[in-house]
Amino acid sequence: MKKVYEPLFTPWKIGNVEIKNRIVLCPMGGTSIFGWMEPHHFDQDAADFFMDLAKNNVGLIIPGIAPLKNIMGGQWLYKNKKVFTKLKSYLEEFHKTGAKMFIQLTAGFGRSFSIPNSMAPIIKNKLLSTLVKPIIDLPYLCASPSELPSRWLEGYTCRALKIKEIKDMITAFAKTAKLCKDAGVDGVEVHAVHEGYLLDQFTLPYTNKRTDEYGGSFENRYRFAVEVVKAIKAECGEDYPVSLRYSVQSKTIDFCEGALPGEKYTEIGRTMDESEKAAKYLQDAGYDMLNADNGTYDAWYWAHPPAYMPKNCNLDDVSHIKKYVDIPVVCAGRMEPDVAAKAIRDNKIDGMGVARQFLADSHWVTKLIEDRPEDILPCICCHNACFTFAHYKGVANDQSMEDSKHMSRCALNPTTMDGGKYDIKPTKTIKKVAVIGGGIGGMEAARIATIRGHKVTIYEKTDKLGGVFIPAAALSFKEKDRELIEWYRRQIKKLNIPVEFNTEVKDLSKLDADEIIIATGSKAKTINIPGIDHAIDAVDYLNGKNVGKDVVIIGGGQSGCEIAYELHKQGKNPTIVESKNDLMATAGLCLANSSFLRDYFKHNDVPVYLESQVKEIKDTSVIIVDRSGNEKEIKADDVIVAIGYNPAPLTKQSKHVHIVGDALKVGNLRTVIWRAWEIAEKI
Repeated sequence: MKKVYEPLFTPWKIGNVEIKNRIVLCPMGGTSIFGWMEPHHFDQDAADFFMDLAKNNVGLIIPGIAPLKNIMGGQWLYKNKKVFTKLKSYLEEFHKTGAKMFIQLTAGFGRSFSIPNSMAPIIKNKLLSTLVKPIIDLPYLCASPSELPSRWLEGYTCRALKIKEIKDMITAFAKTAKLCKDAGVDGVEVHAVHEGYLLDQFTLPYTNKRTDEYGGSFENRYRFAVEVVKAIKAECGEDYPVSLRYSVQSKTIDFCEGALPGEKYTEIGRTMDESEKAAKYLQDAGYDMLNADNGTYDAWYWAHPPAYMPKNCNLDDVSHIKKYVDIPVVCAGRMEPDVAAKAIRDNKIDGMGVARQFLADSHWVTKLIEDRPEDILPCICCHNACFTFAHYKGVANDQSMEDSKHMSRCALNPTTMDGGKYDIKPTKTIKKVAVIGGGIGGMEAARIATIRGHKVTIYEKTDKLGGVFIPAAALSFKEKDRELIEWYRRQIKKLNIPVEFNTEVKDLSKLDADEIIIATGSKAKTINIPGIDHAIDAVDYLNGKNVGKDVVIIGGGQSGCEIAYELHKQGKNPTIVESKNDLMATAGLCLANSSFLRDYFKHNDVPVYLESQVKEIKDTSVIIVDRSGNEKEIKADDVIVAIGYNPAPLTKQSKHVHIVGDALKVGNLRTVIWRAWEIAEKI
């Protein structure tokens, strides 16, 4: 291990509990040891995931939020003694690894509950809500400190919690924590004065308009969180550690509007001045650690930073707040090991919080210790499988029910939390496999097939591996994407997979292969309008074609918006023209990603024309028309077309010919990689 990382592997204490190193698995929704959407149970997939991490040198493991009440059914967790019996048996083995576990308990979501779009008609209808209440009590799940607008469902007002409901939650925190302690859990974490969840909504001025003892003054706004820790300590003893998930600042301008890094704004949530006071106040109330970052669901990209956010984006704020407390402080948010190690060495933080990187590569800490950083599969902050909560105008959470039930999967690593579905098994019959196309899909299919024992050859028509992902990774903020390409190239070399470069296959019959995998990608869609010859495709721009100062982008999906973002950062004047009623109106595209770009365009006055189409492209301008038929001429030195792609398979599928990636169906890295695994494991 390199000397720079040594501070990460020093012991520390939370209360009287010693943690062997400074690596902390931060909790993620979907990794609860008691299950997620289903009724409370001992979740074996989560347990297996945590055991793997514990065996691979993680110091402190904090499973994802455990609701005090079942999301489905509404039963209290503390009344289900059976799950704690199973947990106790599990922890006896878990602790043999030397790792420690804190379990995170949540009061709930309040206005941040991600209402599935399929349930929007139910929650808006009192009769339907009443009928489904025994199964799922949506108004209760959304209940907030005051009557507040839902973050997800436009036009829906969340009801205010009653005092009895608050008191019941406090009691449930204490009783559940005691059961955790008795089962051998090393501590609990209270969720959360953080990210605009329910407890946080009580603390924030813009979401708490109560006039009783839980609203108004500073002390009243923080009363709920204080009473929770006091109740836990009364039940479990003063020595039992209680961590608090904590947002230093809200970074929030308004409902559904966050503040970008470096932006001057007026905070409507928790300011740094209040946070300095609140951190000390919460410590004095009994909390033994702050597990910290920034943000709310209105500024979600601080707590779940996409690639557009700076690395270590919360470190300055978190290290500042450490000056005001005597308890340990953990920092999360695109943390890098070398930066975290230095911050720990300099006593700016006490622990490095990491979440999604563990989904991509559960062994990354071991690889760091063994001085094999090049073997770490990098998280690219895409949220394509771990947090697919999508929201855009007129639609609540546009997430599939399957994804709602199975969060915290990984686009790059299908084996994560998969229940064994994607386990790699050696082949019984070794075959010659030809892979046509050396993009991500082709390389992944070749990699898995080779690991299984097949003899694989990749045929790539260019002189390098990477395919269309090379231009896709060319934008300045896509450094992790570029790391991913290099990781794949190293894996192909390490596995000694032959690659025939500069070889375009047109006749499959000439291949010496038992099985053929087609990974030839897709072709850009075109539009038939006057002057289209003056436009360039998005890939041409990403491959390095120069453009002028004023650039019109046709298409406001993720690709078009990322290009506009890049152009604006370069000092150019992009304009986006989109036919839908909102930008990035796509199922499964995480709100943390899309809201950053929407906020960026709004705050930087980037022109966006929704429900509009380009009618004509001229030499120095474009003519657009809106849905009412109104025309407008926009100055344009160049026009970039980013309206999507169509599959471009070399041939049709057959018994021994398989199609993967965008050649089958245009999607994202998740669809590309998961499909590649499915085919490679079938052969």
